[in-house]
Amino acid sequence: MTEVQADHGLPVSERAMGVAELVVSELVTNAYKYAPGPCLLDLEVVNGAVEISVWDSDPQLPAACPANPGRVGQHGLEIAMAVCRSFEVRREPVGKRVKAVIVLADDPGGNPIGRLM
Repeated sequence: MTEVQADHGLPVSERAMGVAELVVSELVTNAYKYAPGPCLLDLEVVNGAVEISVWDSDPQLPAACPANPGRVGQHGLEIAMAVCRSFEVRREPVGKRVKAVIVLADDPGGNPIGRLM
């Protein structure tokens, strides 16, 4: 993210840096934990947002757990879905791909620019 800012001159907010780190960590951890084989991470900057894509070899699609205030852990998918502009999961010929999009810049009020509600 700092390279995007330094090399390409795109504004990247502290929020975007933190959210991108969190989402990458959650998605890659889930792929490592639940998929039987390799996983691939791809980051691409498109139209003022970073697209985070994680492929793994398990065809089972993840699902957010039902709300339960007493549950400890297993909130990563819910968190990733809540903080991203968009979030999608799809099966591939082998395995699945999870894609999350995070807006890089914030408006002057500190809100993510282009956030889809």
